[in-house]
Amino acid sequence: MAKVFYTERDIEDLARQGVTSLTITDDTVLTELAREKARRAGIALVDEKDSRPSSAPARPYINETPSPAASAPAKPAAAGSELEARVFTAVKAKLGGQVDETLLRTIVQRVVKSLGK
Repeated sequence: MAKVFYTERDIEDLARQGVTSLTITDDTVLTELAREKARRAGIALVDEKDSRPSSAPARPYINETPSPAASAPAKPAAAGSELEARVFTAVKAKLGGQVDETLLRTIVQRVVKSLGK
């Protein structure tokens, strides 16, 4: 089969005709200026060959995206006082006797209040 050569002028003609893609085969030769002109004109250069190497096995399962499994419904947000108690207990367990309980309770109440709970 004869080779088909595309130059910058050929790409300009194709763009004027409204061509949006050009299939490239082993028998197609594009000059560097033609490639650049095609890129600027928005003409997609589509390779006829598969993009993967010929020695690579086909693995269609890799491209399949599994559907996500349904998750358990989320627990409702804790009420303000319940949240305060949980945070207070967690912080107190972490800090131990290093902090005054009254001060800690006041800080937790202010933070929870600022969160709108």
